[in-house]
Amino acid sequence: MPQCPARSLRAVLRSRLGSVLVLAVATSAALAPATAGAATGPAQDRTLQDQIDRFVSEPGGPPGVIALLRDGRRTRVFRAGVADLATGRQPQPTDHMRIASTAKAFSGAVALSLVDRGALGLDDTLRQRLPQLPAAWGQVTLRQLLNHTSGLPDYSQDPEFAATVRADPRHHFDSRHLLDYVADEPLRFRPGSRYGYSNSDNIAVALMAEAVTGAPYEQLLRRLVYRPLGLRDTSLPQGYRLPEPYLHGYDMSDPAAPQDVSELLSASGAWASGGIVSTPADLTRFIRGYASGALYGKNVVREQRRWIQGASEPAGPGRNTAGLAIFRYETRCGVVLGHTGNFPGYTQLMAATPDGKRSLTFSITTQISATSDPARLQRLRTIQENFVCALLRDGRADDGRAL
Repeated sequence: MPQCPARSLRAVLRSRLGSVLVLAVATSAALAPATAGAATGPAQDRTLQDQIDRFVSEPGGPPGVIALLRDGRRTRVFRAGVADLATGRQPQPTDHMRIASTAKAFSGAVALSLVDRGALGLDDTLRQRLPQLPAAWGQVTLRQLLNHTSGLPDYSQDPEFAATVRADPRHHFDSRHLLDYVADEPLRFRPGSRYGYSNSDNIAVALMAEAVTGAPYEQLLRRLVYRPLGLRDTSLPQGYRLPEPYLHGYDMSDPAAPQDVSELLSASGAWASGGIVSTPADLTRFIRGYASGALYGKNVVREQRRWIQGASEPAGPGRNTAGLAIFRYETRCGVVLGHTGNFPGYTQLMAATPDGKRSLTFSITTQISATSDPARLQRLRTIQENFVCALLRDGRADDGRAL
């Protein structure tokens, strides 16, 4: 595996740290979109394959892409480039990878499962469940944490946190104390008054789940999410290692010298906000169950799908609105529900129709952001929308509104 020299590691961190967990995304499209319904079957598949082939072959393009389209009857696997520049191995659905902020949906799955069981309430406050947190944050509710209207300051943007990562990228953080970095800061706005994406939200969600159950968050994931949905290759590590085989993630800021950043950072600094490791196959299983509400009853699904103005980061395809740890992506071909994620070396999208019968996972082995390469990001979002249209080609999905 190619290694980054110390100087290169520092350069990668300087260029990427500000967006380790949070990135803004441009929303306009640069690729000419395929006309909905214009091509089907093999012709449509060739069109999609051509798009990701071109995307990978561009100067500075990602080393690898793998996308899984599942329509209930079959899974179509699209791949371009390689999983590992050192070996030239192809990406596989069973390759491990960092799923970045799509991990926030997993914390939502845990919390909403506990709401369904009566252990938590959406209107439970931090003061009630986590009285050790700053009193100024006390009125924030679980609902506001899940839909990013809490106003909590983002620990990942704290200068001391950033300095720790720069000094030791593989530093082992105490994940249960990540909010200590911003404990002296006030709320950014009155809870519930507006949308503001914050990685602190999902740390607090996991801590609330631990407080009401007395069980570690990792155990709750296994009990409430992995086992019910049949996830066999998903975990929440504390260290920087990835299980073999894995999709190698690269920093492409110098296209002539890609830097392997797969194991650059410790997952302990992201934890419930972005530390999960999974595979394209497992993400497909997860989003089909999660988007459809398979883990909890209709009353909880109804609350989860109370959409407000807000976008995932990076934004998903089409027009974005926010629910409880899930987003509604309204494309020109119909609606899918899901989540996105960005992390050094990886860009992720998982989405499914609201009934869970059709799904898309789309994984890229570099981080693409609006700040570093807005034009490439625009092309990516158009490609993703074209894949959604292929997913929905047999008819428009339901609109994903509250039941």
